[in-house]
Formats: sequence, structure tokens, C-alpha cells
Amino acid sequence: MIATRALYSDVIRERWRRPRFRGELPGATAVAEDVNPLCGDRVRLMLRLDGVRIVAAGFVGDSCAICTASADVLAELVVGRPAAEARAVAAGDLLAVLQADIRPTRMRCVTLPLSVLAQALNGGGA
Repeated sequence: MIATRALYSDVIRERWRRPRFRGELPGATAVAEDVNPLCGDRVRLMLRLDGVRIVAAGFVGDSCAICTASADVLAELVVGRPAAEARAVAAGDLLAVLQADIRPTRMRCVTLPLSVLAQALNGGGA
């Protein structure tokens, strides 16, 4: 029997149903929002930086299970990191945690939170 990973892995389902970082972040010092016009996913990422280190993160939005799970995992991965390290988080890092093989047509669901993170850290805002 060959094991293959499903589109909606257990991690995606769990992070979609019970995201750990969903919600407004009072005192956010960096905020950005973006929309994927092809599917309508919308993610707003809020970060609180203490100098160069990200000390807290949260997100809100209206997005599919993959995008919501990706935003939640991204928030977890960047908290505690310097902004320069957070910028280096890539789609492969998210996919490793999500434990899913995402079709090319759905990769923007994974990467939208990454582009929002880059905007937030570069001073772009919503």
C-alpha cells in the first residue's frame, strides 16, 4: 500500500477548525492585508515587533481551509524570530508543517499569507 498525503491533511483540517493565531492583535506594529482575486481568499496579518523580533502575531480574514491553515502555521513560525529570519520563511516550510501535497492550482492559497507577511514587514499596510 502506497501512502499519499491528502489535499486536506489532518494538520490543515485542525488548523482550519481551531486556528491558534486567529483574531485581532491589539498593539500590532505591522499590519498588511491582501486578497487573491482568483478565489477571493482575504488575509490580514498583524504583527507586534519588539525592536527587530516578532513577539506576537495574529490574522483575520475570509479564506479557504488551506489558506487559513497556512496563515496560522505562518504566524506560529514567525513568532520569536527576528524579522530578517521571518522574511526567509518559504512555501516549502509551510508545506512541511501542513503535511499536504498541494496542487499547483492551489499554491496561491498557501503563499498568500507569505506575501502579506512580506508587505507587513516592509511597511506596507492595509
